[in-house]
Amino acid sequence: MGTVAHSWHGDRYRIALVYPNTYHQGMSNLGFLTVYHLLNQRDDCLCERFFLPDKNDSAKYEHSESPLVSLESGHRLTDFDFIAFSISFENDYLNLPTIFNLSQIPLFSAERDDSWPLVLFGGVCAFINPEPLADIVDLIAVGEAEPILPGLLNVLLDKSVDRESRYKNLAQLPGIYVPRFYTPDYAETGEMTHLNFEPGVPTQVVRQFLDVLDQSPSRSFIQTTDTEFGNMALTEVSRGCSRGCRFCAAGFVYLPPRERRLDNLLEQVDEGLCQRNRIGLVAAAVADYSSIQELQQGILERNGQISMSSLRLDALTVEEVKILYQAGHKSVAIAPEAGSQRLRNFINKGISEEQILTSVQLLADGGIKNLKLYFIIGFPGEQQSDIDAIINLTETISALWREAGRKRGQLGNLTLSVNPFIPKPFTPFQWAGMEPEKSLKKKIRILQSAISQIPNTRMNNESIRFATLQTFLSRGDRRVGQLLPQLAAGANLKQLCKKSELSLDFYVTRERGMEELFPWEIIDQRVGRDYLWQEYQRAQEEKSTPPCFPGCRRCGVCNEDVCCC
Repeated sequence: MGTVAHSWHGDRYRIALVYPNTYHQGMSNLGFLTVYHLLNQRDDCLCERFFLPDKNDSAKYEHSESPLVSLESGHRLTDFDFIAFSISFENDYLNLPTIFNLSQIPLFSAERDDSWPLVLFGGVCAFINPEPLADIVDLIAVGEAEPILPGLLNVLLDKSVDRESRYKNLAQLPGIYVPRFYTPDYAETGEMTHLNFEPGVPTQVVRQFLDVLDQSPSRSFIQTTDTEFGNMALTEVSRGCSRGCRFCAAGFVYLPPRERRLDNLLEQVDEGLCQRNRIGLVAAAVADYSSIQELQQGILERNGQISMSSLRLDALTVEEVKILYQAGHKSVAIAPEAGSQRLRNFINKGISEEQILTSVQLLADGGIKNLKLYFIIGFPGEQQSDIDAIINLTETISALWREAGRKRGQLGNLTLSVNPFIPKPFTPFQWAGMEPEKSLKKKIRILQSAISQIPNTRMNNESIRFATLQTFLSRGDRRVGQLLPQLAAGANLKQLCKKSELSLDFYVTRERGMEELFPWEIIDQRVGRDYLWQEYQRAQEEKSTPPCFPGCRRCGVCNEDVCCC
């Protein structure tokens, strides 16, 4: 429901939109769906979707040597003028060699001449760190699609220039990075020392963002049951987050925070309820939306149900919990992130244990049956006492939860999701290293042993191996991208790095120096490097960033003490 199939007769510019994971994953991505909608709204373009085949289908493709084809018309990727990848997760990089291979297209741009379609890389990974894919793609979209697409298409549709001139014209566009015009130099010790660039191109590519969010129609335009959120209509409440958690890339690369008007959202709710009876509210910080109770009440008044991706621990009220219960929520998730107040100050979480326990009590008393807690381990300077604090906090929460369950005559479950800290570009922790695998695994074992003894409580954790791979890819440079074919084929990361004379520790566990030049700094993220370093120093002192006014934290966009949001 909601797909568009334009005729291939005529001179529409043909764009393949590729999500480098399965249909089930890709059709839950609002950015992907929004770009599909924006392109097909134009009279001069057609856009069709491609996905990574499921494992069974991949085997059939390889056995039959059939090329990958689009969902809408069954055309090959090579039939299109332009190929745009939307990438939200670094681990999906490993699916790119498979997609290129199934499409019978050379993976690296140096192996593709003018007869091949242009290839673009977009999505949040593009403006966190584009460099691992710089030798694969022709263009990289740095920022949000809405302000970038019009100018990009104007240049692409101009048939009066040759391909090389088109590259030059594209490099002048705000938010378009053309990697072929830039060449990094590296020291013998591995660090990037300089970025060379050809005359006439910008020294940095400035991230683009949509000023007025109401101008974007971001919602689930295509409804399908074959996806994680297939039972709901998704709508975007806001972008960005003013909270300033120091480990969170989304809190920095989507600045400044923006939100939709309530009437705009209710219009989207009306459209969504025509297709589904549940509305999924999507944002980095849904609960921070200024009219969240009015929005929730509006959905309930329309006989709709509500799904929220996050709760605001420091401002949860009895009324909000009541709305959640009325909306049919049997389970909710909260994110203490750390067990000790010391570490919560370190990451700038801005909540106390008292606030956590008060929120848990409100949820328990309000009839919510199941609770999920998110924790991160491996922050720089983490001590055994911080791990013990996770256990102690969990025991206290579990006791509250069990007591509330006894009163209502039905015990619920408590689930911990424990994942390792991954230092991300453009955060205050971009200078930090990831904790080594051995000590992380030891902490996981300690937590698993302790949590298994708490009644009605269980623990899940991300694979340390996959987290290491994600760190390697998210903090990598162009040399990392050269390893993708072998990694996609199942090569061991440690052995491959050794064979390729690259140091895994150099990318993953090493702490960076204050003046080190980072590969991702080809991007002007609109957040001052000095501000990020200052925040890193505040973290070392276990100091939180003071709010610049109630409800907002200093955002770093203007690098001043007064927030410009």
